[in-house]
Amino acid sequence: MRTIGLLGGMSWQSSIEYERAINERVAQRLGGVASADLLIRSFNFAEIEALQAAGDWSGCARLLTEAAMALEAAGAQAIAICTNTMHRVAEQVEGALSVPLLHIADATGAAAKRFGITRVALLGTRYTMELPFMKDRLREIFGLEVAVPEPEDRDAVHRIIYDELVQGIFTDASRREMLAVMRRLVDEGAQGVIAGCTEIEQLVTNDDASQALGVPYLATAKLHADYIAEFALADL
Repeated sequence: MRTIGLLGGMSWQSSIEYERAINERVAQRLGGVASADLLIRSFNFAEIEALQAAGDWSGCARLLTEAAMALEAAGAQAIAICTNTMHRVAEQVEGALSVPLLHIADATGAAAKRFGITRVALLGTRYTMELPFMKDRLREIFGLEVAVPEPEDRDAVHRIIYDELVQGIFTDASRREMLAVMRRLVDEGAQGVIAGCTEIEQLVTNDDASQALGVPYLATAKLHADYIAEFALADL
C-alpha cells in the first residue's frame, strides 16, 4: 500500500471525515483489520483563515508547501490537500514536490463525467466560488460548464461556512438555506451540484440533496477521499 500525506485541519471537522472515509475504503478492499498508511499534518485553522481573509495566498502557499515537503521527506508517496479552498495554492505546492498531488477537482470532475453531466453548480467559500482555480480546472480538463450562485447567495453560503460549519455548528435553518441556493441553480439549468466546501456535505447529506434537488450531488470530500484511497491501493 502506498503511503499518503494529508494536509488537514482546514477545518478539522472535514479532515476527520477524510480519514474515516479513506480508512473505510481501505478496510472494505483489504478486509480484516486493514487501514490506510497515512501521514497527517493538521493545521490550526485560525492561522489559515487569517491569511485567507488578508488575501495572503503566498503565505498560505508557503505554509502548505513546507508541510507537504516535510510529509514527502517522511515517506509520503502522494500528497492530498483536504479542503477545496486551499487548492487555490495547489499549483505552488505541487511544483515543490517530486510525488503526485491528488487534486480534489480531478476526483470531482471524473465523477461528473461518470454521471454524464456537462453543466454543474459550484457552492463553496467565496474564494472557491469567485476565484478561478476550481472552475478553470473543471472546465479545462473535464469540459464542464460551471455556474455559481448570485452575489447575495454567495454571501449567505460563505457566512454559513465560516460562522457555523467550520465551528461544528449545523442547523436545520442553514440546511434549508443551502438547499434553497442549490435549488435555484438547478432551476437555472445545473445538471448536478458540487458541494465545493468539504463541510457543506456534512450539512447537506446525499439523502437531503436527493430529495430536494433530483440531480447528482457531488460531495467533494467523499469523492476526494475515495480517489486518495484508490491511489493508495493501486499497486495491490
